[in-house]
Amino acid sequence: MSGIIDAHHHIWRQADLPWLVGPMQPRIFGPYEPIRRDYPITEYLADIDGAGVRKSVYVQANWAAHRFDDEAAWVQSVADETGWPHAIVAYADFTVDDVRPQLDRLARYPLMRGVRMQLHWHDNPQYRFAARPDLAADPPLRRNVARLADHGWSFDLQVFAPQMADAAGLAQACPEVTFVLQHAGMLEDLSAAGRAAWRMGMQRLAQEPNVVSKLSGLGTFVRRNDPAHIASIVRETVALFGPERCLFGSNFPIEKLWTSYADLITAYDVAVAPLGEDARRHIFRDTAVRVYRLATTDTTS
Repeated sequence: MSGIIDAHHHIWRQADLPWLVGPMQPRIFGPYEPIRRDYPITEYLADIDGAGVRKSVYVQANWAAHRFDDEAAWVQSVADETGWPHAIVAYADFTVDDVRPQLDRLARYPLMRGVRMQLHWHDNPQYRFAARPDLAADPPLRRNVARLADHGWSFDLQVFAPQMADAAGLAQACPEVTFVLQHAGMLEDLSAAGRAAWRMGMQRLAQEPNVVSKLSGLGTFVRRNDPAHIASIVRETVALFGPERCLFGSNFPIEKLWTSYADLITAYDVAVAPLGEDARRHIFRDTAVRVYRLATTDTTS
């Protein structure tokens, strides 16, 4: 398999991440001692060796919020030196009165393609990133997210099922912005009721044509590489959004806690194979090329 675009991965230096310094803090993906260290681009490239990945998109890794500019600058410097990654999704605080000064600072970096501010809120504090559950409905936040259109940048949208109606309203309020739904809607409640709530929310999000779904992070709540679980979520998500609105992301090195890159790619490839070659091309390449405006050189399949 070749020509894959990994639309969601991280690299990091431990010293830059508050959650990797000091006592181990509870995290949404469980114990993480094996990755409490530097994860440089060289290790990522070793992890993807032989997997057919031709391009990648870096997604912000929760540096201290006031250092959002430093994070983008560092990733851009890594790309300038090594040629990887090929696009940056940085952080900005959309709860401020006017986000434009932050966006103007980020616009200095040629690889900027999008911004993520995690809006997901949960009753379980370990799963909670946002200050409150209804931020997606907040008028100032919606006004600020709409400003991304001035730069042609996407918004990486991260919410749980109970927040999806507000998230769909956010997408509807910002029709010129592409929203990239993180981790296929973060199905964390695997009960029948939980799956039904997730499915209903996904149906609502899929009604907004400017929302695409990232097939990533599917091991977060089961904490293993489970091909059947991946296939189930892939099948339902693609049925709702269509393959031209779905894209693959590895979420490495988080998924490295329980699997190898080769095994992860195999699980996704098995899940996508029944959908046909056209669907596979969209999911593993074309959607990411379009959404993150990637050059297509060396991405042939």
